[in-house]
Amino acid sequence: MQKTCKNCNKEFEIVKEELGFYGKINVPIPKLCPDCRLQQRMMFRNERTLYKRKSDALDSKGEIFSIFSPDSDQKVYDHKTWWGDSWDALSYGQEIDFSKPFFEQLKTLWRKVPDIALMNINPVNSDYCSITEGNKNCYLVVGGDFNENVMYSSFTFNTKDSIDLHWVSKSDLSYESVDCISCSRLLYSRQCEACLDSVLLFNCKNCSNCFGCVNLRNASYCFFNEQLDKESYADTMKKIDLSSFSQIEKYKKQFEEFILEYPHKFANVIKSINSTGNNLDGTKNCKNCFDVSNGVKDCGNIWLSYSAVCDCYDCDHFGRNSQDCYQTSTVYPGNKVLFSRFIFESHDISYSYNCHNSSNLFGCVGLRNKSFCIFNKQYEKEEYLKLIPDLKKHMDELPYKDAAGRIYEYGDYFPADLSPFGYNETVAQELFPLTKKEAEAKGYLWREKIVKDYISDVKAKDLPDSLNETDDSITKKVISCQHEGNCNHQCTKAYKITETELDFYKKLHIPLPRLCYNCRYCERIAKRNPIKLWSRKCQCIGPASSNDIYKNTRTHEHNGSACLNEFETPYSPNRKEIVYCEKCYNQEIY
Repeated sequence: MQKTCKNCNKEFEIVKEELGFYGKINVPIPKLCPDCRLQQRMMFRNERTLYKRKSDALDSKGEIFSIFSPDSDQKVYDHKTWWGDSWDALSYGQEIDFSKPFFEQLKTLWRKVPDIALMNINPVNSDYCSITEGNKNCYLVVGGDFNENVMYSSFTFNTKDSIDLHWVSKSDLSYESVDCISCSRLLYSRQCEACLDSVLLFNCKNCSNCFGCVNLRNASYCFFNEQLDKESYADTMKKIDLSSFSQIEKYKKQFEEFILEYPHKFANVIKSINSTGNNLDGTKNCKNCFDVSNGVKDCGNIWLSYSAVCDCYDCDHFGRNSQDCYQTSTVYPGNKVLFSRFIFESHDISYSYNCHNSSNLFGCVGLRNKSFCIFNKQYEKEEYLKLIPDLKKHMDELPYKDAAGRIYEYGDYFPADLSPFGYNETVAQELFPLTKKEAEAKGYLWREKIVKDYISDVKAKDLPDSLNETDDSITKKVISCQHEGNCNHQCTKAYKITETELDFYKKLHIPLPRLCYNCRYCERIAKRNPIKLWSRKCQCIGPASSNDIYKNTRTHEHNGSACLNEFETPYSPNRKEIVYCEKCYNQEIY
């Protein structure tokens, strides 16, 4: 079935499996394409924009860290108070008013019920972290758990003594790396596994003492894919000053060009059956899914899921055996959770937020251990079950209309104006970037940055080129970011180097960063492939790649003719990478 997205006007397809799923959970066919559905959900997810503000709890003293701006109209409690017994979310319960649109009533409730200032579970000296658990001595870690001595990193797990990482796990002494696992002393690298004492690697496994290498397996002492002996490699590395910013930048540029000379696998798909997407491991019958692993099956349009999830569509950041979920975000676990977010250990939940260990809720906020509630009001089971069909019908007969004229009925996700965050504070801005003018034209909230009049002591471009020329006094100075706010990265314009940070750079003999935390983060995530697929053909034409840049090292099964394999890939057709199907890629790598 072909549909036209009501938001972006692009055509999208709904396949037979999806239609069966919508019928199974009894929801309307979506009006929006998968990208616009994801954008809607991400407008409610603020991960990295943190503020200092006061808690709205009566006995609160001093300031707390929060994802909610001080000028937000959302009521906020500190983590301990929210989970405590000093308040009851049922006390905010309100009657259904069938003369008003459902979402209008939900927004009123949402703003009254206290939210959690910052999700940071069991931190040890790691107060300035968000959506995390079990971190020790960490600073500005987002979405990462059980790390120690890690700074400025996101989605980093079980990692120690590292800085500026994104999607890295079980590693240590690593810097400025993305999508790596089980690595040590790895710098400026991507998509690596079990590599150590190496710099500038791409898609390498079980490698050590390598520099500027691509697609290597079980290798040592290689320099830009040239095999050297131990002594020659040591002599070569002596000529490279890793502490020099200018030298590192020169080699980074050379390395990015070098990467384009080698084939890329169409997608990172491992042990997966009848599945499309990227970063899939152990999936079955999953379509358009990304960062999904450990037994997920029969799902579509999923981003970031794990652990035996099944029969779910349009969900993100969820796992632990969830099933029959649709248009949800952050569910651990859930059964038949629809149009909701931040739901833990619950089932039969619709249009609800931040509810835990509950069941049979509709339009509820902040409830724990409750059942059969609407707008946080308790009902008897029979009355609840009778009201739900009436409420769904009411949502269609008196739909919500936002300031931009968009109509929201049953089957639509939360309207954007229910989000307490500015568009530019959320993950939506990272995945679907808009200017302030564009966002406001669509009726999205845009929160202006809190202007801080930093007086810089030194400009980034004037920092000493070599770390060896830097002394401890740098930790006392304010450094102006090299972008100076002239970017779309939420640039802070200035930053400082902490003593812990400086010790790390000295330990690994690497230069000081020239960008603020936000700009470094945005440059890292830009190195990841997008959450989007394109249909393409394999670029192997027999003896070489179709652009004649890469010469095959082996004879492939298609015997000198062009490979006929087609696939869906996160590499768009206008990109420069050479993209091979799995068979052609593996014949070159292994």
